[in-house]
Amino acid sequence: MTITTGKKKEKIDRLAELAARDDERGVSLWQEAFRRLRTNPAAIVGAVILGLFLLVALVGPFLVPHAPDAQLWKGEVRENIGFIPGPRAENWFGVDHIGRDEFSRMIVGARQTLLVGVVATLIGLAVGSLIGGIAGAAAGLGGRWGRAVDNVLMRFIDMLLAMPSLLLAISIAAILGAGLTTVMIAVGVVSVPVFARLLRGSMISQSNSDYVLAATSLGVKKPKIALTHVVPNSLAPVIVQATLTLATAIIEAAALSFLGLGNNDASIPEWGVMLADAQRYLDAAPQLAILPALGIIITALGFTLLGEAMREALDPKLRK
Repeated sequence: MTITTGKKKEKIDRLAELAARDDERGVSLWQEAFRRLRTNPAAIVGAVILGLFLLVALVGPFLVPHAPDAQLWKGEVRENIGFIPGPRAENWFGVDHIGRDEFSRMIVGARQTLLVGVVATLIGLAVGSLIGGIAGAAAGLGGRWGRAVDNVLMRFIDMLLAMPSLLLAISIAAILGAGLTTVMIAVGVVSVPVFARLLRGSMISQSNSDYVLAATSLGVKKPKIALTHVVPNSLAPVIVQATLTLATAIIEAAALSFLGLGNNDASIPEWGVMLADAQRYLDAAPQLAILPALGIIITALGFTLLGEAMREALDPKLRK
């Protein structure tokens, strides 16, 4: 009995040694990834863009020169002759078609854009991770019945993936009715399949790792292995995807707002709604369309650059 126990301990020690071999230098995956990000030009540019965007979205609304819904210059607008005041000293970005300060609306609209993108991504992350986590644990550790559960969940995810993302978002928004909450839910549902499949695949890969075999050999129950070991070690690609999904969420939310399915409160500016309202005034005041479009594009670019850089930094194939 003592010999058997000794061999079992030696086997577990050997497995632990193999599992830890990649970290002999005492540097974690996240520490090494951060070192790479600091020397990656794309990551630096993305971080700068996002830093400025967050600063504007969080602090800007308290510093705007005018209320975003105040029609202070309505008397200067002449729609009948196509005249809308452009950029000047008191209105850096000009005014819109009903005399509101465009600069103040752009600043306040950044907060709305950030809110929609973050909430939509969190919805997709939460629901997708729940489905993917259950499917991944079932497929990797659940045996025959687990594979059956995984098959049912993944067929549901495949149904969502079969529809084009924007069409699915429009369908959900049309059913729920126009509104800011509707946009968040619609965009969040669209991102569910991505998070679900990503976490599932990562968990299945982790389920074949040495530390899982070691924990199983020690008699640790499979639900505990999944929750305390497999899930934490599978989250790196999901976190990276969340950064990339933020860029997609901002674009899709703007698209829904542009189609009239977004925020129906005219007093609260949102870049997608501002872009839609400006279509009738492209000749008189093209900046009304250019400015929110640039805001959407630059913000999405920042999230994309940082997300792609994080993906490269966390790629285990690139680790030395």
